[in-house]
Amino acid sequence: MKIYKIAIIKGDGIGPEIIEQSELVLKNVSQKHSFELLFDYAPMGGEAIDLYGVPLPDDTLTLCKHSDAVLLGAVGGSKWDSLSGNLRPEAGLLGIRKGLELYSNLRPATVFEGMEEASPLKNEIVKGLDLLIVRELTGGIYFGKSGQTDDCAYDTECYSISEIERIAHSAFQSAQNRRKKLCSVDKSNVLESSRLWRRVVCSVSSDYPDVELSHMYVDNCAMQLVRNPSQFDVIVTNNMFGDILSDEASQISGSIGLLPSASLGSKGIGLYEPIHGSAPDIAGLNIANPVGAILSCAMMCRYSLNQADAADDIERSVKKVLKTHRTPDIHTKNTIKISCTEMGKLIAEKIKF
Repeated sequence: MKIYKIAIIKGDGIGPEIIEQSELVLKNVSQKHSFELLFDYAPMGGEAIDLYGVPLPDDTLTLCKHSDAVLLGAVGGSKWDSLSGNLRPEAGLLGIRKGLELYSNLRPATVFEGMEEASPLKNEIVKGLDLLIVRELTGGIYFGKSGQTDDCAYDTECYSISEIERIAHSAFQSAQNRRKKLCSVDKSNVLESSRLWRRVVCSVSSDYPDVELSHMYVDNCAMQLVRNPSQFDVIVTNNMFGDILSDEASQISGSIGLLPSASLGSKGIGLYEPIHGSAPDIAGLNIANPVGAILSCAMMCRYSLNQADAADDIERSVKKVLKTHRTPDIHTKNTIKISCTEMGKLIAEKIKF
């Protein structure tokens, strides 16, 4: 029996609630497919600040480096908003991505059958939607030189050729496993960093003659995502653009609570988390949507554990449950409204059959 070490960071706000349901699903799917998961827990974000005064303790990063995968709930909250930038919970996210060298963030946006009415867009626009945003994760404006003076502030967008090449390869490879269409999103009519981005992506494309490459400015892409999202298969873009566009895509799918993500690098360790935040306003109310976290576990099984059948099982179970039962954020008159714990339990039970 294969044994995998999973580092679990429950995080803040609704993080512990959705992680609890994710663990339940992982336990059932591992039993069904005959592999063992060893869970180790570590603090990060607000919890770590309260305990140790820093958002990412050294011991947490060490544990993650010696694991096969990392499962993260969510970090942050107004409690820590007054702290300086490098001591806020979100700094832990930037630190763990950098520390694990996770440069490729995969964010799928899917509208499951029967979920069309949960989208704010017309049913005919979103029906069958299935796209993937590949976001560069360790470069760009979030990691560039920044500072403040008495009367101004600045943040610098900076990318090297090697950084762009490796995320481009990741995106082209993802497109090869899908519908073989890749749209590179930039702002090359204005930004020098985007002009380099476009040149490098075009150069890398010669290694993937089977993938159709197109380019789009980020402002147009934002419009096209609400006008005709099904035109996209895979989108590749920089750190900040990817952050914004993937949140937009999540709303097209019906709820930010539905969408998973995988952050991957060259060392084999992956970080898996739903794309939503910690939602402290609903923490403890048992109404959070755990589906994004549970689907992140499916991505973990697929990309880090090489358990594709287990991943398929999780996704199949989610689709089945969503046809009849939903948490308050996506509930409709034709479905049964259930709690966070009830959603996790139903999905876990479906895996057995």
